[in-house]
Amino acid sequence: MCSNYEPVTLDDRLMAHFGVSRPSDVEPPESAFPGLKAFFIRAEDKAELAVAQAQLGFFGYLPEFAKDLAYGRKTYNCKSETMRDKAAFKVAWFSGNRCLIPIERGFEWCYETGDPVRWAVSRNNGEPLCAAGLWGVWIGPQGEEILSFTMLTVNADGHRIFSRFNPPGDEKRMPVFLRLEDQQEWLNCPIDKAGDFIRQFPADLLKAEPAPAPWKPLPEPKEWEIEPDMFAEEWREAADDPFARQAAARRKRPKVKAPPKEEDAGPTTGDLF
Repeated sequence: MCSNYEPVTLDDRLMAHFGVSRPSDVEPPESAFPGLKAFFIRAEDKAELAVAQAQLGFFGYLPEFAKDLAYGRKTYNCKSETMRDKAAFKVAWFSGNRCLIPIERGFEWCYETGDPVRWAVSRNNGEPLCAAGLWGVWIGPQGEEILSFTMLTVNADGHRIFSRFNPPGDEKRMPVFLRLEDQQEWLNCPIDKAGDFIRQFPADLLKAEPAPAPWKPLPEPKEWEIEPDMFAEEWREAADDPFARQAAARRKRPKVKAPPKEEDAGPTTGDLF
């Protein structure tokens, strides 16, 4: 979810749960990834409810010193523990540029089987999730104003759901989720009060389940157009069959090396025989 989620795009759900409508002149994104656009909501977007609209911005915060849009692929998440010191985020934080990120469900990778399995996380009551974020305006190469945002995260150690995700050995992280009744205060409260909302979201208000990504057959290598490959048929079978490709990936997975055995130094005194 920290890098891929399904945005809320239906007008009635945006209005019911976030108090804004969807911009009529943009195509709603089906999925959000770093570097792509998605909806987010600022305090000023809700100032006049008659015309309140979500904004479309790049998922990946662009500080004023960013050279290009690609910078946002490194700043789509913001560690809440370090945002006050990091050059990329501290201006947005101390300027009070807080936002809401509407999410239907987010996706995380679970490695408990030994292989990465995509899981979906959502609210257990059917309502959307609301992630806390920071936003900013970046001036593009042609002088245009470009909106971008980042998702705040918090340590997930001990969390019943999010502690199960990420590769073994990596720090456990989760988005900072907000309750419906906290949205307005998060957007409008003084900076010294905003930190009160940065905490783990209760696991009993969430549900999580395996949600494998839709299968996409691999395209054939372009060089095969010039010279056929002797193993092309076997390759096509594995490329079209997810189970065959999964088995091949499992065979290639690095094996965990056993710790070296301590050598027997033998007796230190007395005769050997």
